[in-house]
Amino acid sequence: MHQVINVGLIGVGLMGHGIARNILGAGHRLCFLDHAGNQPVDDLLADGAIAKSSGREVAEAAEVVILCVTGSPQVEAVLFEAGGVLEGLKPDSVVIDCSTALPSSTQQVAARVQAAGGRFMDAAMTRTPKEAEEGRLNLIVGASETLFDEVRPLLESFAEHIAHAGPVSAGHTLKLLHNFVSLGFSAVLAEATVASRAAGIDDAALLEVLGKGGGGGVIFERLRPFIASADPSGFRFSVANANKDLGYYHAMTEQLGVSDGVAAAVHHLYAGIEDQGVSVPEVIRVLQENVS
Repeated sequence: MHQVINVGLIGVGLMGHGIARNILGAGHRLCFLDHAGNQPVDDLLADGAIAKSSGREVAEAAEVVILCVTGSPQVEAVLFEAGGVLEGLKPDSVVIDCSTALPSSTQQVAARVQAAGGRFMDAAMTRTPKEAEEGRLNLIVGASETLFDEVRPLLESFAEHIAHAGPVSAGHTLKLLHNFVSLGFSAVLAEATVASRAAGIDDAALLEVLGKGGGGGVIFERLRPFIASADPSGFRFSVANANKDLGYYHAMTEQLGVSDGVAAAVHHLYAGIEDQGVSVPEVIRVLQENVS
């Protein structure tokens, strides 16, 4: 790749805004799809980013197109619908899908991008919008060794840890595994907190025992502020997104033919509160309100 890359970004949301800022900060040129779901973009425009009115226009201006959208339906829409990315994709351009998607869809998407003359990798994200703004995302990449090595310098402009999981769709597969584990532990901790409070245990005692024992870890520390002081900002991930990811995980395990009994129970817990518009830490409050 050239030292200065023409990058197109579709999805300037909570995560995509930070990606955009850091791509610009690394000296690359950036255009993005103008969309009602974007975060405020005045700072990006002031730093030289250019808004485009369609995915086709984004692709026409870019060597690399990064997708930072919700999931597989949105990926397929921005790529393949009329006026989409595929219509403007230049030969050998790279499409990087940073969404959380169903691996079987990812394989089909990659085949269509390649048939159109482009190249494809999945680069699923972990961490939060805070780390996105700081250029410290974690990425889980599915791509050939050659493409991974070529694109890695660009990925390093907005990511701190980059794991090459394997070929195309391996990144999305490992992201679903990661999210099942993190959301599963969040569900366990939420139920344990409600039971602890019902038994009259002080929150500080619960946090001390779990934090210094088998409950300690990244997710525990993200939920700690909510348990201690009802502050949900440590884990800005919606229950609606949790349900989407767990649904993808269920579909993947069905295709793989492996057990997912625990995942089904976790999904059932989140599905019961999706319509309340809460984030993952707030599951604790919702469960507590349901205590008879």
